[in-house]
Amino acid sequence: MAFVHLLCSILFFNVLFSFVPSLQTTHSPKFLGLPPLQGGKGIIIGVLDTGVTPDHPSFSGDGMPPPPAKWKGRCDFESYRCNNKLIGARSFDSSAKQNVTMPPIDNVGHGTHTASTAAGASVQRANTLGMAKGTARGMAPFAHLAIYKVCPTGQCSTSDVLAGIDAALMDGADIISMSLGEISSPPYHTDAIAVATFAAIQRGIFVSCAAGNSGPDSGLVSNAAPWILTVGASTIDRNLVAKVKLGNGAEYDGEALYQPSFSSTLLPLVYPESCLPGHLKVSEVKGKIVLCKEGSFFPFEMGKEVKRARGAAMILINEQIDGYTILVEDYGLPASHVSYAAGEKIKGYINATKSPTATIMFRGTVFGNPTAPAVASFSSRGPCFASPGILKPDIIGPGVNVLAAWPFPIRNDTKAKHYFNIISGTSMSCPHLSGIAALIKGAHPDWSPAAIKSAIMTSAKQLNINRKPIVDERLQQADLFAIGTGHVDPARAIDPGFVYDIQPDDYIPYLCGLGYTDKQVSVIAHKPVRCSGESSIPEGELNYPSFSVILGPPETFTRTVTNVGTDYSPYVVRIVPPLGVYVSVKPDKLNFSKLNQKATYSITLGRANSTHKVANFTQGYLRWDSKKYSVKSPISVKLT
Repeated sequence: MAFVHLLCSILFFNVLFSFVPSLQTTHSPKFLGLPPLQGGKGIIIGVLDTGVTPDHPSFSGDGMPPPPAKWKGRCDFESYRCNNKLIGARSFDSSAKQNVTMPPIDNVGHGTHTASTAAGASVQRANTLGMAKGTARGMAPFAHLAIYKVCPTGQCSTSDVLAGIDAALMDGADIISMSLGEISSPPYHTDAIAVATFAAIQRGIFVSCAAGNSGPDSGLVSNAAPWILTVGASTIDRNLVAKVKLGNGAEYDGEALYQPSFSSTLLPLVYPESCLPGHLKVSEVKGKIVLCKEGSFFPFEMGKEVKRARGAAMILINEQIDGYTILVEDYGLPASHVSYAAGEKIKGYINATKSPTATIMFRGTVFGNPTAPAVASFSSRGPCFASPGILKPDIIGPGVNVLAAWPFPIRNDTKAKHYFNIISGTSMSCPHLSGIAALIKGAHPDWSPAAIKSAIMTSAKQLNINRKPIVDERLQQADLFAIGTGHVDPARAIDPGFVYDIQPDDYIPYLCGLGYTDKQVSVIAHKPVRCSGESSIPEGELNYPSFSVILGPPETFTRTVTNVGTDYSPYVVRIVPPLGVYVSVKPDKLNFSKLNQKATYSITLGRANSTHKVANFTQGYLRWDSKKYSVKSPISVKLT
């Protein structure tokens, strides 16, 4: 039996899923610039995941209209547990006994979290262990939710995922949200999700998928078919600050989910060889703050070991690969999780000091981190080896330390009236974009999946809240294989100016151009195809909103755009060429006189004489500007 992974950080479940094939939040809407609006009315989001917690207030039907007449799904809970918000819920478990249909209750938490992220109802006083307090709501709080439980234990069989997709198509979903996938992207004809989702876009259904958690290594992006919106993960500007203060007066910001009262008195600080279970001696760590290095074991288990050995607190150091990306967790005792750079300085202090001391100062929830949004270390990067001519991921969105609905209390937090949890992964960023797609679909019901996708991509931001280029986990400028077109900007995506549209049959010449056989293309297209009868095109000729070019001799590509802005809209092109590349666009002006009018331009790329050393990969962009709109396309070039 084939399997796909849930694409959520496994740190927060303390369970290692055996194979990898995912929001609601108190802060994401504000961070993304979403006003309190009745967005997504009449739109159905199908969420394929671990099920749902139907009694959670995030899925209340209060104030919701009935589902649209096209809805044909069913509820496998008792009828009273579904409502005008949670309009459908079904289970798919090929390992279950025949003729036994279990209700799609979420025993993992992942599905509840992702569904509420996409379209959860407003819930006041949401928090986790007192952190991130506020009113939680999904991106499209007035959209309907249809739940398909395809990962009953956190492990997903491909057959169940395909059955869930097929059911969502038949039931009448408008958006499919899947925080699951394979590691990397195989050829599309062997990629079950790529084949199944092509059937979805043939029916006009938009598909949002997680990019995967295999970063920061390159080339491992998941769900990379061009008809899928592939979503990477970024930070928001909220931190749960747990500051480390050393005996020499130095202070370093860390984070922690559990923030109890803790004495400001400096305590002895030790750095044992290992914090693995059974390795610490009470005589060596009792009453002391223990420095532990992440990576060798689950952080929570290290916290348990420090607590068992009667340590007073723990400082957890990031691995070098994770840099400044900090994923918060409840470690079961007072703790601070710090960056790799801070960890190196703390270790240096210990090595240079005869009797090192430290304390942890808990500062609670703090807003305004100027580096946000930054790319998460785990977020999978391109290029997409299945199709290097398509830039992936497409977009990044909030996926680090996201608060959303949860089925059960976190540790012993039984005081909370309603349960929420803070977890991380591209699983969390995917439903953000699913909900935003529902907002766009609600505003433009006649737009195709490709038009919605184009609107999201060309309106994206490339700057953080400090108006500087988006950075990665090293605090270095992130490249296009990390951010795609940039960070989602929902307000601009709803009114993008013009779009790059693609009809389902337009992908067939592209697939033939990849060198696939007639049979392979037919599998994807769900109909007989003869490539000899098609005008095969190179990858760069697909009418995609971004450019990814492997450049030897000069190449020219064409793009056709459709005016969705104002009746009279003249645009002028601005080009920032990749280093070592010349870029020419003809014409350099586009003039629209009416809505839905189309225009075509060509872009030529070639090697430029450069006195600078040019890397193998280089990047730039072209942007079409009018008085009201700015429509931007990144350009990634690999020089051969």
